[in-house]
Amino acid sequence: MNREIRWYDYLSINIYWFALTTRSQVLTPLIVPLLVQRYVGEAVKGAYVGRIRLWALMVALLVQALMGLLSDRSTLRWGRRRPFILIGTLGEVVVLTLVGVIAGLEGMTGYRVFFAVYILSMIASNTAHAATQGLIPDLVPLEKRGRFSGVKALLELPVPLVFSSFVVADMVAAGNLWGALLTLMAVLVICAALTMWVPETPLPGPAARLDWQPLIRLALMTAVFTVVILGAGAAVQRLTMGVTVVTGNGGGLAVLPAGVLGLGVAVLAGVWLSVTVSLGDEARQHRSFTWWVVNRLAFLVASTNLAGFMLYFLQERFPELAGEKAAGPASRVIMFVGVFIMVTAVPSGWLADRFGKRALVVASSLIAAAGTFLILLVPTMPTLYVGGCFIGAAIGLFYSANWALGTEIVPQDQAGRFLGLSNLAGAGAGAVGAYIGGPIADAHGYVLLFTMYGIMFLLATLALLGVRDVR
Repeated sequence: MNREIRWYDYLSINIYWFALTTRSQVLTPLIVPLLVQRYVGEAVKGAYVGRIRLWALMVALLVQALMGLLSDRSTLRWGRRRPFILIGTLGEVVVLTLVGVIAGLEGMTGYRVFFAVYILSMIASNTAHAATQGLIPDLVPLEKRGRFSGVKALLELPVPLVFSSFVVADMVAAGNLWGALLTLMAVLVICAALTMWVPETPLPGPAARLDWQPLIRLALMTAVFTVVILGAGAAVQRLTMGVTVVTGNGGGLAVLPAGVLGLGVAVLAGVWLSVTVSLGDEARQHRSFTWWVVNRLAFLVASTNLAGFMLYFLQERFPELAGEKAAGPASRVIMFVGVFIMVTAVPSGWLADRFGKRALVVASSLIAAAGTFLILLVPTMPTLYVGGCFIGAAIGLFYSANWALGTEIVPQDQAGRFLGLSNLAGAGAGAVGAYIGGPIADAHGYVLLFTMYGIMFLLATLALLGVRDVR
């Protein structure tokens, strides 16, 4: 930045995080499940949500990496990042308009068209997302990045969660899909317009030569991970069908071990093979890093998909919350989760230093499991909110402690390269948990699925046994 920091720079540089989170909190837990349910019916809604999330997240992983590379070397007159944010926003507005138009379609035709439109949405949003990530590193001096990151955290989590819960979710619950979509478009356009005030300057000189090797490695790693998820999903379906035939009573709890095994194998094999593809022979020298990614992915498989399937869980648990009526309560549970993420994220650094990062990661898994099982054992709305507070507090602790642990075990001279692989956990969590868990929930219910996620919180702690203490 060629001038001094001004007060409004804190807003303009960070405001688009509000738009990105609002978009994800409106589409993923509300509009996507409701439209898929409308298109395919009750019997297979979980499986079809799993499919759309698998492919959308894999596309997002690749697009974000590609757009990050392109914006890094951009010499456009508007700057490196702003053109990509503007293009992504305009594309997302077009896509959201299409979502409203195709909402009236029926059957598998509607689902297939929505599938394609949602993939386009992921391309547009991740074009803007990749560029937004570069604003603070590009423009903010090192001594002020902490303050800018604090504003980013505020605009990225609690503010959009409260807004989505009390404004947009009520529109969805009332059946006003167009109102929700137009509100979301307005948020995206306003935030993008404010971001255009960011004082970027063009990158001087000719564009640097584009190094395709990192993207090729990421594409290969993503392909391997996708194959593992597809294989694990197919194996789990066969295994659960066999259990159902043997028990003769629909399976019930007998299916639980098969589902947990499938999730565990997908996490373990997916991480192990993907890290090996990315690091090659170096992977053998960094087993602690691999187990750290396994721990991260196992935890996020549970936490991410609890939110993603909350609407269906409420519809099953509370018959009065049929259809869109579950949107409001589902969004409020997620809001409690988000608020308590912020509550515990602030002191978590001190707690990690006081009690140890590994101990705090274990504690976060136990607290999240306790919140999940509380929701399952006491089926009331107040208990759901309390359970959401437990889970949110655990996620806040986990994010800080797990990341701090990761920064200790990676090679310090290659920290960016290694920590970049953590995106495998971020994107893979929704894909693994939804693709494998969705069909199980269709056949045996969402209470069983949430029980699986609670067990995954506990299993995440086992991966820490492979993480050596570097001190």
